[in-house]
Amino acid sequence: MICDSRIRDELGRTLESTHIDGLGERTQGKVRDSYRRPGIRIIIATDRISAFDCVLGTVPFKGQVLNQLAAFWFEKTGALAPNHVVDVPDPNVMVVEECDQLAIEFVVRGYITGITNTSPWTQYQRGIRDYCGHRLPDGLRRDQKLDAPILTPTTKLEKHDRPLSRQAAIAEGLIDAATFEAASAICLKLYDFGARHAARQGLILADTKYELGLRNGAVKVTDEMHTPDSSRYWFADTYRELFDAGRDQRKLDKEYVREWCAGLGFRGDGAPPAMPDEVRVEAAKRYIRAYEIITGREFKAPDEPVAGRIESALKTKGYLAP
Repeated sequence: MICDSRIRDELGRTLESTHIDGLGERTQGKVRDSYRRPGIRIIIATDRISAFDCVLGTVPFKGQVLNQLAAFWFEKTGALAPNHVVDVPDPNVMVVEECDQLAIEFVVRGYITGITNTSPWTQYQRGIRDYCGHRLPDGLRRDQKLDAPILTPTTKLEKHDRPLSRQAAIAEGLIDAATFEAASAICLKLYDFGARHAARQGLILADTKYELGLRNGAVKVTDEMHTPDSSRYWFADTYRELFDAGRDQRKLDKEYVREWCAGLGFRGDGAPPAMPDEVRVEAAKRYIRAYEIITGREFKAPDEPVAGRIESALKTKGYLAP
């Protein structure tokens, strides 16, 4: 893994946002900037990081890690489920088919955990046993493995994601029954594949989020897949010891940043705290380590400034005029 000093060198030149003339109609999400043109969308993964649905700042190399990990998983699962990938012209860039995004996100959970107000563990502690249409038994403990993975949809067009059941999603007109069934089958299949791959790499894929869209009536996997932003990864070798002791799991995902925020009393309301450099560096190290463990590949940190490199790659591949 690259050394701390290399990460620190990048603190002052992270990719916070992009504004590329001639690339297409620009839209900015919490983490990604996208440019739409007929039939396709060019997505640039920036180094922005969000927690509790708020952008906190930037983390060195985060965008590259997310994009390359998503590309890795899309390639690995292409035979299991169709996805939107057309091209990956740069470590931070993915060219995808334009899809009509479904109005809900699909979270598959193999374990009961979480620290947000709407997480299953938080709700369970409050005495709630019916979570997104799933009846949870009494006596569960934090981070306990569930008898079988459960699908827990959430809204995606509201300020804060709201968990809901299949019945509620359909009743609210967010999705129709046939599309829900097709999407849920894909997500459960992908989670099973991802969990088995993670286990071979010494990790537990505790839960993960999927986004899907429609292209010519067919359901396709979109956005990202099994990244440290959309998933919880724990180290398998210490899971049982820490679980039995009631201690926190060793994590390899964005939960480190969520817990740092929560420790300062921030859970999405009010102004987010400013991330100190040591938190940014530690987060970067976790993202890079996640990439290397999950893929089995060494993370390569290009030396040239990321913004210029992206524009050069887009010109070389013909997506941007020279």
